[in-house]
Amino acid sequence: MTTSDIRPDAATAEVEDKHHARRWWILVVLALAQLMVVLDATIVNIALPAAQDDLGFSDELRQWVVTAYSLTFGGLLLLGGRLNDILGRKQCFMIGLTGFALASALGGWSPTFEVLIAARALQGVFGALLAPAALSLLTVTFAGSAERARAFGIYGAISGAGGATGLLLGGVLTEYVSWNWCLYVNVVFAAVALVGAAKLIPSRKPDSHTKLDLPGTALVTAGLFALVYGLANSETNGWSDTWTLTFIGVGVALLAAFVFAETRVAHPLLPMRVVTSRIRGASYLVMGVAAVGMFSLFLFLTYYLQSTLGYSPVVTGVAFLPMVAALASSAALLGNAVQRVGPRFLVGGGMIVSGIGILLLMRVDEHTSYVTGILPSLILGGLGLGAVFATAMAYSTYGVDAEDAGVASATVNTAQQVGGSIGVSVLSSIAGTAATGYVTDNPLTGPPSEATLQALKQGAELASYHAAFAWASGIFIVGGIIVALIYPLRAPQADPNAETAFVH
Repeated sequence: MTTSDIRPDAATAEVEDKHHARRWWILVVLALAQLMVVLDATIVNIALPAAQDDLGFSDELRQWVVTAYSLTFGGLLLLGGRLNDILGRKQCFMIGLTGFALASALGGWSPTFEVLIAARALQGVFGALLAPAALSLLTVTFAGSAERARAFGIYGAISGAGGATGLLLGGVLTEYVSWNWCLYVNVVFAAVALVGAAKLIPSRKPDSHTKLDLPGTALVTAGLFALVYGLANSETNGWSDTWTLTFIGVGVALLAAFVFAETRVAHPLLPMRVVTSRIRGASYLVMGVAAVGMFSLFLFLTYYLQSTLGYSPVVTGVAFLPMVAALASSAALLGNAVQRVGPRFLVGGGMIVSGIGILLLMRVDEHTSYVTGILPSLILGGLGLGAVFATAMAYSTYGVDAEDAGVASATVNTAQQVGGSIGVSVLSSIAGTAATGYVTDNPLTGPPSEATLQALKQGAELASYHAAFAWASGIFIVGGIIVALIYPLRAPQADPNAETAFVH
């Protein structure tokens, strides 16, 4: 594809604006919106016990506070991306921010469990519109710019660090204010981003040539919904549960039908050219694999710090700060290095470094020192993930057609969301099996005392953490080797005058 393939009315105005001094302020606005969406996947986790005490819902219902968000967010992302291409990026960004803020306010006010679940589902709906808008706006703001890699490095750092930031912010708000403010805080983020977007982001005439693929929309939305629900159900009911197997099977079948249908319609929801590009396809795979390991690390290390070492929610959040700092520094510094080193070594090496960091957590026990036993793993994990997110985010929309920028942005978010769901579900199952195995292999002899029961419980918990860390490490290391083989050896060179310079 050449510059002449791009419609001049849309692309020229955006390419001209990218050199404006406000591009870095636009990045701040977009990063703030992305941070809000990403941290909302973890900030509520810390608040769950307090919310449960306040609203009086059971342990069985507790998972729905998390699942309601992931279901709508993951299921509607591709639709949200295509609506960006049809309605306009700025328009969808503003609608997404407003809706997310209102849903968050509703959730913070929640007088009942049902209202809280409805609010979380609405957050996912508007998040599915907002997240693709933010990434596609970033793509066109820095299109053809020499600063593109640096901008995506910063944005990738925000995306990677958002989960850990949510743990800290959730702990502080829950402990010192109330659990409700874990939702109310989004109103503040959204208000600032709305004002910035209205003043800084240029409007663009929507693409009248892009049509909505209704059959494809129905297939992928239902498929993603069924897959994410099945994975979430496996966490509580196991992999042999009828509903788990049914929903996962139906989800996979619907997604396969979606791929088949997309090759046969005039205006596909997800054109196969978006994912069959070697560098973009590798980036989507990277984001999915990285999410498997990253969200599992957050989950199980949080359990270990609080349950085994007795850390408070706030101290647990603070414990993750070195990882956030390492990730942000690595993403910012290595963003430009991809042109010299190439994505193969940067991403493959980053995933292997993160895998080694997680592998070191196999040493933890009930007496582990934070400085010697946990901190090195967090720093290594952050350094590796910084390289991964900065590069994969940058290339996830690289060279995409102008009319596909929204859906390409949605695809990388979908990969991250589904990858996180798979990781948490699979590794939770592995951890549970390891705990059961420990109890079976260490039967109590004689009358059980409180001390022996506590020791058995602690041993089972450590066995579950070790199993989860071992598998997460293996996923990172094997995934790093695989994606290193898929990514091209050298970074593609972009045409500085084109919004879509590289198509493989």
